[in-house]
Amino acid sequence: MANEKLLKDFGANIQRLINGGNLSREETYAMFCQVLGNEQPDLQQGAFLAALVSKGETIEEIAGAWQAIVEKDTVAVSLDVTEPIVENSGTGMDSLKTFNVSSAAAIVAAACGAKVARHGSRALTSFCGAVDILEAVGLDVECDPQTVVQSIQEVGIGLFNGMSPKIHPFGLGRILSQIRFGTTLNIAASLANPARPTHGLRGVYAESLLGPVAEVMASIGYHRGVVVHGQAIGQQGGMDELSVCGPTKVCEFTGNGEVKEYSLQPEDLGIRKVPFVEIAALGNLQKERRRFLTVLTGKGEKSCMDFTCLNAGATLYAGELAKSIEEGVGLASAAIADGSALAKLKTWVAVQARDGKGTARLEQELAAL
Repeated sequence: MANEKLLKDFGANIQRLINGGNLSREETYAMFCQVLGNEQPDLQQGAFLAALVSKGETIEEIAGAWQAIVEKDTVAVSLDVTEPIVENSGTGMDSLKTFNVSSAAAIVAAACGAKVARHGSRALTSFCGAVDILEAVGLDVECDPQTVVQSIQEVGIGLFNGMSPKIHPFGLGRILSQIRFGTTLNIAASLANPARPTHGLRGVYAESLLGPVAEVMASIGYHRGVVVHGQAIGQQGGMDELSVCGPTKVCEFTGNGEVKEYSLQPEDLGIRKVPFVEIAALGNLQKERRRFLTVLTGKGEKSCMDFTCLNAGATLYAGELAKSIEEGVGLASAAIADGSALAKLKTWVAVQARDGKGTARLEQELAAL
């Protein structure tokens, strides 16, 4: 535990945040190192996270948090690939809970040729997170990081479990397991992908985070990024995905410094707008697994399939595998229709669940559809 001086200095910075002041990247880095190392009392740690998000995070503060997680609490891996490493993920903590579209979209994008390095977690405020749904279809989510690396290299997709001590051995899992509100840590942790992707689609839980998260991504080495916040007609709040229920606010950037902000409607991409209830989370893992698999087999409800293709298309666009989101949607739809997406899932499970039990589970679930 910290000595009295460290306690007072930490507390003084919390007071500065409460008063509306900002921290430098270096100050934020130092404070998050103490949080990750459990060097401050729980009350000080929680107060710091709450004060920072209540004030509103600056780019420097998010970057400082990211730096602490990467340097102090993330395993180092090396990938032997020539293609850009792409990720699609969200911050979580959004108010509109949907079926796990990002995981389905990642598989579809990989089927279209993307090298996808996922970095997800179990559900915190929702019922079914990326780790939960992928474990349910047979993936080994507690494997060592080198198995994930092999999967990305050989299959084109892999999942790093963001709450596993094998991936973040220091303190991230402890903290995330104890909080149920959106914080800077959720934003920074979602960026702490061991594969260090260069291209990414990232959803955020608040529209106000679009620009800051895009700037942080550019500052930490991303060559291209598409940051999104989706909305649904008749619903309060938003989702960390592209929406088929209303407008999606977008901020994208490229390596040459170009930044564009705009709004998309589903109809702009030839997709029918649907009520939120059609893509809302079902609150039952067995039902979510069935819906997930029916989408990848091409037998799912059209609203969920459109939702998946929209987000897969944006992933392909972010990864420079499609010239536009609309073109990406077409590629994604074709990958589901011709069986490539389901084949990619089967191959992924076979490689990232080596004992064969994952494949047996997946085949059993597919037979029950």
